[in-house]
Amino acid sequence: MLFQVEMDVAIPLGFDPAEAQRLKDAEKARFQELQRAGTWRHIWRVVGRYANVSIFDVESNAQLHDLLVGLPLYPFMTIRVTPLCRHPSSLHDDDH
Repeated sequence: MLFQVEMDVAIPLGFDPAEAQRLKDAEKARFQELQRAGTWRHIWRVVGRYANVSIFDVESNAQLHDLLVGLPLYPFMTIRVTPLCRHPSSLHDDDH
């Protein structure tokens, strides 16, 4: 199942900078792990915001939920999820 996930991150002003950096480093490591596994298929930065638009390829809604709430920066995120399906006019076989 494919999902478009929009994530806006808002780390509070005054949050410990060292802890913020630790969380960002952990987030990057987790993202790269999921990307290598093919679960986090795409990520794009949103210009001018601490935000991204990503495509996830997961087995279920529950799996996506578990992945998202397990992200190190999750407590600071506003997340919007849109389920996707293959468009019948697509020329690509791998966009399931």
